[in-house]
Amino acid sequence: MAQAIIFDLDNCLAPADAAGPELMAPMFAAIRQANRGLLSEATLERAFKECWRSSLDVVAAMHGFSEDMLAAAWHVGRRLEVRGPLEGYSDVPLLATLPAMLFLVTTGFRRLQASKIAALDLRDYFVDVQIDAIDEPGRRGKRDIFSSVLAEYALSAGEVLVVGDNPASEIEAGNALGLATAQILRPGVDRGVNAGHYVKGLGDVAALVRALWRGDTR
Repeated sequence: MAQAIIFDLDNCLAPADAAGPELMAPMFAAIRQANRGLLSEATLERAFKECWRSSLDVVAAMHGFSEDMLAAAWHVGRRLEVRGPLEGYSDVPLLATLPAMLFLVTTGFRRLQASKIAALDLRDYFVDVQIDAIDEPGRRGKRDIFSSVLAEYALSAGEVLVVGDNPASEIEAGNALGLATAQILRPGVDRGVNAGHYVKGLGDVAALVRALWRGDTR
């Protein structure tokens, strides 16, 4: 029986702010300029903090961005790009030891997410890498992407584990498809309530894989 693990990227394999706060600064500046007093400074700061955890479209809806604010952010955000190498979490090399097919599915602006993957030198760990690009027409969403992975690689729901930090994104999508889910509680990640399992790092993921698929409950 084949097994597979679908990983998220930001705050799962690397901190979302690994490139430094200056990465998103131009987008935040554009949002401020277009705000025109609509949202308070405190609300803007909460929104900016959330941008390191969730995609822009989700943040905009959550905090009530105006159309002008969203358009300004979109114009800048879709051009953001990491230039230079990045450091992921220290346990990333453990990906090579996991006894399963590995997939990477990440949400965000295509150029930005692709540049992060390249800067982290992650591609060779994965059978397939897919970007749930918010800035492209016909966006599929993580649930649909997960479903296509199962179909393309002839996997059943019981053979797939989803690992990520966001309860409302990859964890929710995995649950909807009946997949095993694990929220990874990296520093700064708030524990959700909907994951089937909770892990602190990739060492815990390896132990979970043994428990799920090999009957090893140590």
